[in-house]
Amino acid sequence: MKQRVITAIVALIIFIPLLILGGTPFNLLVVAMGLIGMSEFLRMKKKLLVSPEAIIGFLAMASLLIPKTWLDFIPEQVTNLGMFYFFSLCLLLYTVFSKNRFSFDDAGVLILGSVYAGIGFGYMMHARAVSLWMLLYALLIVWLTDSGAYMIGRKLGKHKLAPHISPNKTWEGSIGGSLVAVVVVSCYLYFFPELHAYDSVTMIGLTLLYSVGGQLGDLVESAFKRYYGVKDSGNILPGHGGILDRFDSLLFVLPLMHFTGLI
Repeated sequence: MKQRVITAIVALIIFIPLLILGGTPFNLLVVAMGLIGMSEFLRMKKKLLVSPEAIIGFLAMASLLIPKTWLDFIPEQVTNLGMFYFFSLCLLLYTVFSKNRFSFDDAGVLILGSVYAGIGFGYMMHARAVSLWMLLYALLIVWLTDSGAYMIGRKLGKHKLAPHISPNKTWEGSIGGSLVAVVVVSCYLYFFPELHAYDSVTMIGLTLLYSVGGQLGDLVESAFKRYYGVKDSGNILPGHGGILDRFDSLLFVLPLMHFTGLI
């Protein structure tokens, strides 16, 4: 716990000022997190970080995450999606040159990982571009749901939520975490009415939806790790694991906010 607290404090000292500052400094931080997240997929697949497939995978992820305005040397008609498709083809072509040492399944994992990290962290940039308070809204939902589920699950948890994937999670913790998030975030929304894209009742319903979505994102990350037989996706955050471990919920919440018209 001491290690977790120290890591959290150091991470927040770095993250919070850049979050408040926004713009290019924050976007550079997000790009770095996306690259680290991609490296964690490679780590789980037991692939070298300095290899042809890793380099192509990083480029595929970056093509989805890096704003096109940063790539003035790329012809205007070439879109981010077009670049991503090109690098996806390169991964498939590498299966031929590697004589299937790097297989079609390996390529599929890196392509899907590129989409997951590249587009997911891209939504973080987009949310911050909308406003600081909008991104804080998403972060509060994730943090409160996680903390509430942990505390209530420890005290009241009896019925396992997904024992085959994450044996410590319980239905009581899951429901309690969402209730904590809805109550506290509703107070946050009261003081920031400019965040209301809809009426108050709808916003409360959406907050509940995002809280549940965040927990599903957490379960998806647990499924990754269970499948690959690893405890954490990475070790860049001592006591907390990797970037994907810490932002798995947010990578589900932010797309949901986009699909429902908030960002």
